[in-house]
Amino acid sequence: MIKVIAFDADDTLWHNEMHFQEAEKKFCALLENYLPQHSVARELLHTEIQNLPLYGYGIKAFILSMIETAMRITDNQVPNTTITQIIDFGREILTQPVELMDGVEEVLRKLKERYRLVMATKGDLLDQERKLKKSGLESYFHHIEIMSEKKEADFQKLIRHLDLSPDQFAMVGNSLKSDILPVLNLGGYGFHIPYHITWAHERVEGDVQHSKFTRLDAIHELLLHV
Repeated sequence: MIKVIAFDADDTLWHNEMHFQEAEKKFCALLENYLPQHSVARELLHTEIQNLPLYGYGIKAFILSMIETAMRITDNQVPNTTITQIIDFGREILTQPVELMDGVEEVLRKLKERYRLVMATKGDLLDQERKLKKSGLESYFHHIEIMSEKKEADFQKLIRHLDLSPDQFAMVGNSLKSDILPVLNLGGYGFHIPYHITWAHERVEGDVQHSKFTRLDAIHELLLHV
């Protein structure tokens, strides 16, 4: 039944979260004179979640949330040099090379012979376009969708745009919350490839029990199931 296979990008096609985690560690160390590092991390997560409706996802939202958190923790006494360092943490992420997951290009090349392939990701538009260009994977995709959110309505809109019924659509991704559960709820197929690091906001407790759900240990296992 599957006609289209969509892939999340960050931490499914290429590594991403580890760069954010490294920047967060530097940020927490930078402010440890004001709060313990674990408390700084908790404050940052709180700010990020509060800011999602305003800034969305991605590196720019992350930088703004770090600056806002620093100002709150220091009671607006944060030095200009600290703000500069925080911005530099973000710039470092933006200049990182794109490191593909093992086997990604081989899997896309084989699947393209039988399916329409789509990249369906969320985040900052310019940053995602930059990473896609650097990845060298753009030619494998029939359609690129960079979303501000990944909820049922967003996937429903994508499926309609592709002129499909939900049971002809499969989503491959590392986030149960954003990639898999919305598609399963619509009647599509979900292939979950966990990444070793998960942003706290994306974590889902418990196991998924669904006839159209498959958990994979690595992307090359997808070839055994479609």
